[in-house]
Amino acid sequence: MSFKEKIFEKEGRAFPGATYSEIVLAPAYEQAKRFLLDPMIAIHKAHLIMLAEQGILPESEAAQIAEGIQGLDKVTLMQSTYDGKYEDLFFLVESKIMDAAGEIGGSLHIARSRNDMGVAMYRMVLRDQLQSAMKELLAFQETLLEVIDTYKETIVLGHTHTQQAQPMTFSHYLLGMYDVVERDFKRLKAAYDTCNLSPLGAAAFTTTGFPIDRIRVAELLGFQGIVQNAYDSISGADYLGEAAAAVQLAFINLGRFSQDLLLWSSQEFSAIRVADPYVQTSSIMPQKRNPVSLEHIRALSSSGIGNAQTVLQMLHNTPYGDINDTEDDLQPYLWKSLALISQVFRLTKVVVGTIEVNEALLKKRAKESFAAITELADTIFRETKIPFRTAHSIASKVVGISFERELNATHVTSRLVDEAAAGVVGYPLNLPEEVVRTAMDPGHFVQIRSHPGGPAPKEMKRGIAVRKERLRENIKALKAEADSIDECTQRLDQLIQGFGHSNKEDDDTKSV
Repeated sequence: MSFKEKIFEKEGRAFPGATYSEIVLAPAYEQAKRFLLDPMIAIHKAHLIMLAEQGILPESEAAQIAEGIQGLDKVTLMQSTYDGKYEDLFFLVESKIMDAAGEIGGSLHIARSRNDMGVAMYRMVLRDQLQSAMKELLAFQETLLEVIDTYKETIVLGHTHTQQAQPMTFSHYLLGMYDVVERDFKRLKAAYDTCNLSPLGAAAFTTTGFPIDRIRVAELLGFQGIVQNAYDSISGADYLGEAAAAVQLAFINLGRFSQDLLLWSSQEFSAIRVADPYVQTSSIMPQKRNPVSLEHIRALSSSGIGNAQTVLQMLHNTPYGDINDTEDDLQPYLWKSLALISQVFRLTKVVVGTIEVNEALLKKRAKESFAAITELADTIFRETKIPFRTAHSIASKVVGISFERELNATHVTSRLVDEAAAGVVGYPLNLPEEVVRTAMDPGHFVQIRSHPGGPAPKEMKRGIAVRKERLRENIKALKAEADSIDECTQRLDQLIQGFGHSNKEDDDTKSV
């Protein structure tokens, strides 16, 4: 027996070959059952309604097909396994409809293709997952704003290049992170808007000669509109890339945030304490209190980045057309990534919402550090009119002398400033002691930085109020969109049920 014959003996001579079934078709079938069955049935309903409304199918035939769709046993379909009898779930479902409706059931496929159906199903799954991700993101923002409001007067040291820089409040840092997440929301919403357009009616990629109504089908399925060009409807995959890029950035941002929190929860920093439900101990070291929840946020974020990057890589260098690269093999990576971002937002919400901040220690560190020395330079300029660069040199000299004498910032006096000034400009400044003490106070530093975006508590309060209003608007808009799709689903079921009712009324009228 030849080598080729041995392969045929094992694989079979008809489609699908055993290995192809095992590696490609069976896994795709399982994914389709889990994610695509409901969208597929909804598309069948919407397409049938349109065909009847456009007069492409007589009402009596549409009623037969409607009964076949409504008679689908989803439980049995979900319990089925791939056996090669049908190429995929679509053909199995079509056969079940035809079993119930008769041969006319095959007319449901008038004016469409698995091409436009497949993309529509992918878009419907993706929009649901984007909605879920945005919902969890907004819930995280709600909690984050509560934490921000709690610590708007908590003085901490801000860092640049990982080194002590200037005083700020803990809320100033958190509000910055909040705005990053808000931009993540905008990116996810933009991806949602790109996704939520219907490709149906494109058929293979040239539309059809039947007088269909693409807009009507889009409305029935809750799409915001249609993908205008039929070739783009089938070939365009950037809606996948946009979602992948948006979720990838969201993961990156959460990973950076968790890395900061991990560092600050170490004993060396002792800045924050993660709540007991989210820490683990050691099997050998009794003193250990490991904030593993933050590590998992970081690790899961890295995992999600990988899944999203896989989507982008699978799109790279593929032709602009109908290809398998954008379908069954790619979609699960995006689904997994979006499911994961929802989970990570949930976990981050409860961890951040329950942290404790070591306010006393952080304030003491800020007072003893030289982080407020910028304000001393500013004060020297304001009080003496010495050019700022010279004032900066005097402040720098103050720090140098203090380090040499192992003094911290609380030891800076008017006399020390005069000593530094004498070394720079050749004469003392004679600043009042109270002026120097105020300039070196991190609380004062924060209070006077009340410009838009500054850390002053009153600016924090204003910023929180503005963001709460935007958050309420985003929550309301997202709920309205979800409710709209739910209403479309209910209306779809009512219209399909109406076919059978209308047909029964016709039969009753004829019998009379």
